[in-house]
Amino acid sequence: MQNTKQNLKPRRWKPAEYKYRKSSHSDIYHVLQSLRKDEVFCDIKLETDDSRVIFGHKVVLASASPYFHAMLTNFAEKNQNHVVVRELDSCSLQLLIDFVYSGEITITEQNVQVLLPAANLLQLQEVKKACCDFLQAQLCPTKFIEIIELADLHSCTELLTSSELYIQQHFSDVVDSDEFLSLSFEQMVKLIANDELTIPSEEKIFESVIRWVKHDLGSRNRVFPELMEHVRLPLTSKDYILKNVVDEPLLNNCFKCKDYVIEALHFQLLKSDDLFTIPHNIRTKPRQPGGIHNVILVVGGLGFHEVVLNSTEWYDPKVDRWQSGPKMIAARCAAGLAALEDNFVFTVGGIIYDLTVQSVEGLDFSSESPHWKPTVNMFFKRQHFGVGVIKNYVYAVGGFDGIRHLNSAEVLDCRTREWRMISSMSTKRGGVGIGVLNNLVYAVGGYDGKSEQRLNSVECYHPSLDKWTPVADMRVAVMWVLAS
Repeated sequence: MQNTKQNLKPRRWKPAEYKYRKSSHSDIYHVLQSLRKDEVFCDIKLETDDSRVIFGHKVVLASASPYFHAMLTNFAEKNQNHVVVRELDSCSLQLLIDFVYSGEITITEQNVQVLLPAANLLQLQEVKKACCDFLQAQLCPTKFIEIIELADLHSCTELLTSSELYIQQHFSDVVDSDEFLSLSFEQMVKLIANDELTIPSEEKIFESVIRWVKHDLGSRNRVFPELMEHVRLPLTSKDYILKNVVDEPLLNNCFKCKDYVIEALHFQLLKSDDLFTIPHNIRTKPRQPGGIHNVILVVGGLGFHEVVLNSTEWYDPKVDRWQSGPKMIAARCAAGLAALEDNFVFTVGGIIYDLTVQSVEGLDFSSESPHWKPTVNMFFKRQHFGVGVIKNYVYAVGGFDGIRHLNSAEVLDCRTREWRMISSMSTKRGGVGIGVLNNLVYAVGGYDGKSEQRLNSVECYHPSLDKWTPVADMRVAVMWVLAS
């Protein structure tokens, strides 16, 4: 009979484990706080300038504050149990030591100005941030200077940014306050030079500068020309200039400032002329509250029943809405569209009344009442061509002139308002796509008008060499292509 008993090896006994963790160990700090107040187990005394002594435990202070950690481990104080703290007053130090033990602190208008620098010194970042949050909530026209100075002095970057943003958005209220008159020259320049100020009109800037200078005319009169450099007088109305600016005594006694007045009047006279004749500099650039506002612009084209349009509209992603703009002088389709960085837009060539044209219209979005104006024509009539922009240069490439497809290209220099011919492409390209990358122009695909096939070839134009060179072909031959 077979023995069914098995030789079982004895197993080593392993005790069960259960790890318990307190959800909060704040009770320990309550006990430590109680011990500190009773001066039990305290191994350090902190004495302030007013001879007040605050007891504490080195290990607690060093664990909470990098300042105390460095003091009690690397410097002579590590072997001392009585330390004199010269930089802090007793009230702020007491509040911060209480915070270390309790995790709570009360910030008020009365203590924040001493509490912030104290927290900054002891490197108690939580308290520093709490002070900044408190000050940010206190921002108003009567306190903004005080808060900016605190933020700047103690490297409170977020608070400084918030304060400057507050001034941008509440400029009219700020400049009407008495505190505004206490701004330094540097602060004043930084303020009025800001592109993103929210103002009812540029007149408010001019009036604020006059008020600030006259508040301390003896010392501020010498910096008046530097301030006027940032006042965008050309953007004020002609009537305002004649009634309020021309006769201002401060301007009449400043030779340089008279140039700014002449510039403003000259700008007003040229507003009705060709776009290119208007001088453009920082004083003729409208401010843009909230930063640069980008939109998608749609111009002309074919509508219902093949009707050619002269409409302009743009899509604003901030409000998710389309808005109608000024109509072009002539309805056109198959045209090119070029947008420059300084809010200039050109619609180039295309088809008008079934005819291929070389005319160009321009739209200045920075003007108070934007409308299309005729500008200098291209050399060639073009439709279904490519347009690209590099800085102040508008390139018109290839296309169809109504009879034949083109390999020619030309460029508009917006500074001289002149078109000039550049080297021709190796291939005629109608319906060509244009892409601009690293200040080079790429002509992509198209149709040469001879063969039945579309093109997959690509050419690259080097402006500095005035030369087209072939680059790698696309995988697919296309025409009426969009490139970016």
